[in-house]
Amino acid sequence: MTSAVYAVILAGGSGSRFWPASRRARPKQLQSLGPGDGTLIEQAVQRMRPFCDGEHIVIATGEHLVEATRRVLPNLPAAAFLAEPRARNTAPCIGWATEYIARRDEEAIVVVLPSDQYVARPESFRGAMARAIEAARAGAVVTLGITPTRPETGYGYLHAGDLVAEGVMRLKDFREKPDEQTARSYVASGEYFWNAGIFVFQAGLMLDHFAACLPDTHAGLMTIREAAANGARAERAAVARFFDEVEPISIDFGVMEAIGRKGLVNMVAADVGWSDLGSFQTAWELASKDGEGNALVGDVLTTASHDNLVLDSSDDGSVIALVGVDDLVVVKTKDALLIARRQSCQDVKAIVEKLETIGRKELL
Repeated sequence: MTSAVYAVILAGGSGSRFWPASRRARPKQLQSLGPGDGTLIEQAVQRMRPFCDGEHIVIATGEHLVEATRRVLPNLPAAAFLAEPRARNTAPCIGWATEYIARRDEEAIVVVLPSDQYVARPESFRGAMARAIEAARAGAVVTLGITPTRPETGYGYLHAGDLVAEGVMRLKDFREKPDEQTARSYVASGEYFWNAGIFVFQAGLMLDHFAACLPDTHAGLMTIREAAANGARAERAAVARFFDEVEPISIDFGVMEAIGRKGLVNMVAADVGWSDLGSFQTAWELASKDGEGNALVGDVLTTASHDNLVLDSSDDGSVIALVGVDDLVVVKTKDALLIARRQSCQDVKAIVEKLETIGRKELL
């Protein structure tokens, strides 16, 4: 019997670079920021539909986001939503979701993917994912490597080695975000791929890797398993203790890099039109534009203005007019207005930090 495939969709981020469109109560993954249909998390679920039904999809999110996320995904059962009591980076979250799935099926294939990315060619994604799942069934831990389209300093990289099966390569190394010159050499070599944070593995095997690489985290996961045998209340209490006490660490640092050095990670190259939608700049690049390069959502008029992004969700009946301005981001909501140069929009996060410092929590 072929092992079932489960999708674990990570949906706990805040998307602070998309403020004021993105808020803590309605972050980036619950927004329709890319050119695809629906919110980013809906698109992530849809990408996995050819491999698993709603009974095999797990949404890992924060307690404060569960209700908003369920409203966006009403067709998923309540059991699909795992609510983290507090953020502890990706290793505890992925470990918990993997343990939850392993209770049902130790041999299940788990696909972990972020909820806030955009894929322009879903059919190519399906082909790459099918190869990754096949490799995971053969006993490998697999990551998807995105074929780079430019020297990018904002992403981590995967160094691919020799072919071990059709479309599957042994991973040599994980590399941190490079400087410009290094990024250019990576792309020129053809051996390096962007790390999109998409992993595929057998549930029981990954728990074994947790035991070897993060033994304290693994012990906490086993405590959750033991508590679950005593009912939902005991399980919730164990989960709360786990997230209070566990070391916050990413899956990359905590597990993947360690097992990668032992030659236990494979990579599938994925040329899928991927974007992490990391800022309003990326949103502008992907958006449909008018003849002057403006991407406009809402009641917007422009004259002698070029290459601007305007997003108006205020629904207050007002008109936004741009006259003689270029390269701006204008985002209007019911309670906030952002105006920034596109080249500076990575710094929007600093406004969020300032709002927190001055106690304007109603705007967060």
